[in-house]
This record gives sequence, structure tokens and C-alpha cells, in this order.
Amino acid sequence: MVLSYQPMAYLLALLSAGFYGAADFTGGLATRRANALPVVFLSQAIGLVLVAVAIPLLPAASPSRADLWWGALAGITGGIGVALLYRALAIGTMSVVAPITAVVAVALPVVISVVLGERPRGLPLLGILLGIAAIVLVSRPTVQPSDSPAARRSGVGHAFLAGIGVALFLLTLAQTRREAGLWPLLTDRIASVAFFAIVIVVSRGSVRLPKNPTALALAGGSLDMIANALYLLAVRIGPFSPVVTLSALYPAGTVLLARAILGERLSWWQAAGIVCALIAVTMIVGG
Repeated sequence: MVLSYQPMAYLLALLSAGFYGAADFTGGLATRRANALPVVFLSQAIGLVLVAVAIPLLPAASPSRADLWWGALAGITGGIGVALLYRALAIGTMSVVAPITAVVAVALPVVISVVLGERPRGLPLLGILLGIAAIVLVSRPTVQPSDSPAARRSGVGHAFLAGIGVALFLLTLAQTRREAGLWPLLTDRIASVAFFAIVIVVSRGSVRLPKNPTALALAGGSLDMIANALYLLAVRIGPFSPVVTLSALYPAGTVLLARAILGERLSWWQAAGIVCALIAVTMIVGG
């Protein structure tokens, strides 16, 4: 039965990668013009509004308590991952940060599967090694003189942590049942919005943003929610590893947008690292 749904699952996963890439680019632009915390809060809030409006229009679902709790956990881990990623995109080079996050986001599920008793075959193991090499390559100094070494190092560190958050988000959301519909995404956003609201209150921050960052945050949050829905549908009708692989190809979209709109230039080392990273994402779970 699963085999008959594989082509549709792969298409949905590829579409989710496109929307994730566009969301990361848009969110990164917003955090270059404003503080990351209100940007993430606003993007998560618009996602909550969208899924709350969509659920009554969809066929009835029957989520279990576990489905809702998995969604809430995904909201916390994914929200933190997005916040770290937006920060990394704001202080680093987008076409360098995004592949680092993607490699970590795919490598972590493989490591967890090994801990649980699975042993990766030759191709995934080579993919992990290639991913490490890619991270070293893309972490080399950028050719853009406006980026300081300290900023680049901060961007790389945030990208690593963001990858962990994204990986946990993908793993936890995949635990929900098909019968749950989009309800896990509702508890996902409720949890993330509540979390960042608490952080803002404790830090005495503000959610007010200038006009342009507000529009970018709303656009990024909308694109991210669409990507989440596509990924959730894909992972429920297709095999987990290929779906995660295809969804994790989102850096390609971020890189293309950063190059086309921002004119970002890379050294040959970094360009080779990006290619290796994208190949590694496929190899890690492609076996």
C-alpha cells in the first residue's frame, strides 16, 4: 500500500523543501533588519492563525492525546531551531548557513537510529563523512569583506544548533498518526507561540517591528506553515528516510534566492562544500 503512494509522497516532500527554502530566506532577511525574537514570534503566530483557519475546512480528523503532545514537542524544538536558524542567516552567509543546518538535521536521525540498534550501510556512512567534510569546507572564510570572522563563527555555531532543533522537529512530527490530520500542527504552533511569548515577557522585549520586517516575518511564517503541512502529509504516506532527505534539500532554494536577490558570492572551497552538503543529505538516508 505504501509503495503506491511513494510518488505523491516524494512530490510533496520536494514541494516542502521549496517552501522551507523560501521561508528561511524570507525569515533571514527579516532578522537582518530587526531582532530575531519578535520576528520568530510573529512568524509562528501567523502560522497558528493559518492552521486554525484551515482545520475546520478539512475532513474531520481524530487526533489522540499522543498526537497532540508530539505536535507540542515539535513546536518547541522546531521553534527554537527556527529562531537559531534565523539568527544564523542574519549574521552569516545564507548559502553557507543553510547547508550546515541541513546536514545536521539529516545526520541526527541517522545517529539516533544507530543508537537504537540500526547499522547504516556503506552509502549512509559515506554520506555522514561527506557531510562533515562539507561543513569544514563551507566554514572557511567567506570572500565577502563585510563579514567579520567573529560573525562567521557565530553563524556556523548557530547553524549547528539550528540543525539539531530542525532534526528533532522532523522526528517528533513524524510520530503523529495519519488519522490526526493537521491537529498536531495546531498544538505545534500553540506551544511555540506560548514559548516565545514567555521568552519575550521574561526578557522584557517587544513584538513591535518596522513595516518591512513585519511583512517579511508574516510571509516567512506563512511559507513555513505550508512547508510543514506538506512535510506532514508526505511523511505519513511515504517512507520516512527518503521523505526526510527530499525535505532537507531546502538549502538549494535558500542558496538560489540569496544568490539571485542578494548577490552573495562564494569561494571555490565554499561552493564545493555546498555541493558536498547537498550530496551528503541524499547519501545519508539514500541507502
